[in-house]
Parts: sequence; C-alpha cells; structure tokens
Amino acid sequence: MKKILSLALLAIFCFSFAQQKGQLRRVATVGFLNVENLWDTIASADYIDGTKDISNPAFHRSVPLDSLQYLETTEDYKGEWNDQLLKGKKVIRKQILADDFTSKSAKNWNTKNYNHKLDNVAKVISEMGAQYTRTAPAMVGLIEVENRQVVQDLVKHPTLAKYDYGIIHYNSYDARGIDVALIYQKRRFTPTNSLKKEIKIYDEGKRSYTRDILVVTGFLDNEKVAVFMNHWPSRSGGEARSLPKRNAAAVVLKQQMDSIRAQDPSTKLIAMGDFNDDPVSSSLKNYLKAVGSQKELSNDTPYLNLMYPLYKKGVASLAYQDAPNLFDQIIVSGNLVSDKVGKDFSVFKAELYAPAYLITKEGNWKGYPFRSWNGDKYTGGYSDHFPAFVVLQREAEN
Repeated sequence: MKKILSLALLAIFCFSFAQQKGQLRRVATVGFLNVENLWDTIASADYIDGTKDISNPAFHRSVPLDSLQYLETTEDYKGEWNDQLLKGKKVIRKQILADDFTSKSAKNWNTKNYNHKLDNVAKVISEMGAQYTRTAPAMVGLIEVENRQVVQDLVKHPTLAKYDYGIIHYNSYDARGIDVALIYQKRRFTPTNSLKKEIKIYDEGKRSYTRDILVVTGFLDNEKVAVFMNHWPSRSGGEARSLPKRNAAAVVLKQQMDSIRAQDPSTKLIAMGDFNDDPVSSSLKNYLKAVGSQKELSNDTPYLNLMYPLYKKGVASLAYQDAPNLFDQIIVSGNLVSDKVGKDFSVFKAELYAPAYLITKEGNWKGYPFRSWNGDKYTGGYSDHFPAFVVLQREAEN
C-alpha cells in the first residue's frame, strides 16, 4: 500500500507570523482534536424535554436506556427532529450506535478500554502547543463526543484536572449521536454566551441529520473572542454527491461569523474543526469565502484559512484509502492577523500536532495517524485525525 509520507513529517510544518526577537509576550493556545468516538460504556438514548427552555442543555440530554422507563413522554414522536417542532413535547430519540459501545457489543467496549481512551485524549490535550506556551491550551474543541458525561470524565482526568477546564456542550440530532464540545481554562476564558446552530439539510426531501455548529463568545485573557466548533457532513456517498451538505454548513457558519463581526468588529473570530473538505473545496473557498493568504483579506473576504499554506505543501491531517486530505482546519478573522506583536492577540503559529506517538509505526497504515479503531478492534491508538492548534500572541502586560 502506498504510504502517505508527508503525514510523518507534519511536525516540521507550520504557518507562522513574525515575532520580534527578545520581546516578552503573552501567549495562548486554541486548538481542537477529533477524539474518534469518545463513548462511555452505557447504552443510552436522547431524552428531549421541549417544555423547558431550549437554550438549556437539560432540554436535550443523554439518558441510559434502562432509565428511560422512568421518564414522562407525551408521544412516540415520528416527525422531523428540531428544536422548534419539539417545543412542548417530551420524547425519546434512539441513536443508531446506541448498542455499539458496550461490553456486550462486537467492540467489547469496557471500562478498561474507556479509561485508556481517556488517558490518550488527556495526554494529547495537555501537550498541544506546550512547546510554545509551556502549558495546556486555553481552549480546546472536541469532535465526536457521545455526550456531556464523557467530556466531564475527560476534564476530571488527573492529567487535566489541574487546569480546571469548564465545559460547553449541547446534544445534537446527529443520527449517530455524536456531538462537538468546547472546554476552556476558567482562569483564562470567561464565556458570555453560547448556542448551537442546526444545519438543516434535506436529501431528496428527507432531513439528513448532522452535527450542530457550536458558537461560543467570551473573553480570552480579557480580550473579546468568538469560537465556532464544526464537524461538517461527511463525504459518505461520494465527494460530489455530498458536497451540497457541506456547502449548506458553510452558509450557516458564515452567517454566524458575519453576524458577530457586524455586532462588534473588534471581536476576534476563530472557526475550527473537521470540515470534511480541503481548504480549496468550494464549501470553504466559495461559500465561506475563506482566503489562503494575508494579502487576499478584504471587507468582502475577511476570513483567513491558516491551513492553506500547509495544504499547498502537501501536508495532510488524515488519509482514507491512501488519499491524503487536510480536513482539520482553523480559520480566523482578519483582525487576528498582524506582522508584528501588538497589544491585542494575533496569530503567531498554526500547526497540525503530530508527535511520533500519534503516528502509526508499521504495517499497511505506516505514516498514518495512529487511530483508535480497526473495524471493531480497539487498537489502543489515539485518533484517525491529527489535531490542530493556533498559538496567539500579544505584548506581555507590565
């Protein structure tokens, strides 16, 4: 099998801006990782209480299957799943992977393996960007988490507990039951608002369910920022056939970014995640209008894709059937781009994180990310994607 050699060289590739020599700086890492199905061992379903405030996470929560019998329901719901249609209803939504991650399944997913998986994810988070900041990231996006409980287990892990991470998470209507989330060091980031934006996609008149875009605003080291976590629809069914779904996701993301930018142009915007498209795909280039170089920034194209230079060098964050792709990307607003260190945050470096332990050492997948799963077998690996992060810098306070 052909080896994707560029994957093994990721650690030497980065996108960076100027840094004045000898200048004291304050730095912060913001990054994300696809945790490749971080599921607990308990079969569960979603319980949706539409009589509550839908902006409250308790409105839509994950509940063990054996506890569902104790919850009040108003009907056996057969309609479209969205927040507006479910107002006033109490219903249960089954997940197609509900029984996959248990000790009784083919995966034999047990407490030992789950704890090992938490060990792995916690290790990666603690080290992302540390070569520049000497600490764990200020904010970390998570992709492919089952529910809030697994995120709580993660931030309580001994490797991460000392950083006192807070959690922002909403359950989505994704058919597999996977979500995105954001964790943040409470001493460094103060959230002021968060929401989920559904991506309503219809395929031949039938709703196709995917992950929401998580929108979080607040103050990072007292500077106003907005973070947008993404996990766009996959290429299942083929790239061309599935592209309209990702174009639709790009439209929703752009609307959210444009809205916050219009309300307060000084807010620094960071959109990141697994876009299931490359930086040159139409979803990112034509619909989000994310440009690839600083000189292309303008009022009409205010967002810069920090991963574009890496893509042009042939760097990839994953490989499927020997086809390398750079799906894991970070996109920032133009006000985060500067050729010098100033009083406000700007981009210092953007990288894919690929230390040796995240790379498969031998076999058919040598050079690929060291993934957690090979079919139903847990490998003890980390993820089928390399993580990505951006280091922000500004002048140190006196």
